[in-house]
Amino acid sequence: MPAPRVGIIMGSQSDWETMRHAAETLAALGIAHERRIVSAHRTPDRLAAYAKGARGRGLAVI
Repeated sequence: MPAPRVGIIMGSQSDWETMRHAAETLAALGIAHERRIVSAHRTPDRLAAYAKGARGRGLAVI
């Protein structure tokens, strides 16, 4: 499987019902993606680390 090119982030698991449509669309188009739950309010350092490492993991879009 190719490295993810798109990162889908959401603040909590409850956001998945909405964001799953993005994942389904990307999958249908054959675009590799990853999804993460990263709260900017509860875990800002984790979110910053995710964003800083995105390019190195091959992500082009978050």
